[in-house]
Amino acid sequence: MKSIHRRMLFAALLMFAGAGLALAMKPTQKIADTREKLVLDTMIPRQIGEWKVDPTIVPIAPTPDVQALLDKLYNQVLGRTYVNPAGRRIMLSIAYGGEQSDSLRVHEPEVCYAAQGFDVSDSVAGTLPTPYGVLPVKRLIAVQGNRNEPITYWVVVGDKATVTGLQQKFAQLSYGLTGKVPDGFLVRISSIDPDRQAAYQLQESFIKSMLGALSEKDRARISGRFHA
Repeated sequence: MKSIHRRMLFAALLMFAGAGLALAMKPTQKIADTREKLVLDTMIPRQIGEWKVDPTIVPIAPTPDVQALLDKLYNQVLGRTYVNPAGRRIMLSIAYGGEQSDSLRVHEPEVCYAAQGFDVSDSVAGTLPTPYGVLPVKRLIAVQGNRNEPITYWVVVGDKATVTGLQQKFAQLSYGLTGKVPDGFLVRISSIDPDRQAAYQLQESFIKSMLGALSEKDRARISGRFHA
């Protein structure tokens, strides 16, 4: 009987030790608190190369319930439509969160667009070469009625650009092991076009122009680490 009590006591001690270790390893330092405060509205220029903000058109507005969730999860969300001299339009959406966690994935197009009644398909991870390095991106199509919207996006966790849930989780874990809570961005570029390849080429051109219009510091924040 004493032997059983000893084993139970030993098991209880292990449980308490494990709980203490988990608490000790819980990230507590927010990277956002150590960085210069940002304002997306001024960080992203209203003119990017030949592209200018078109104030008459804004990206599709989230439903009230989705918007309420975004307001709760994100510190800032920027939505703009840009137009070039040829009349082609690009919709830009950037969401910034001071704490990048699994719950913040609600703004990813696969989730956000589906929640608003779009059929989402052909989600494929890829890369986008830029003058600053190779950017990992994901491309997909969102369709609602006659609206065909090819989309390019990426997620930044801390200073790491990611496109898959596994990559995001690994980045969060790597920061967590150092006691840090990463901030994060979701950058989405889309356009209305039945020709997806033409749309992706236009989006790639816009992304390169946008990155070139930013300061080196701001470019690093919204694009993460580039691959050589």
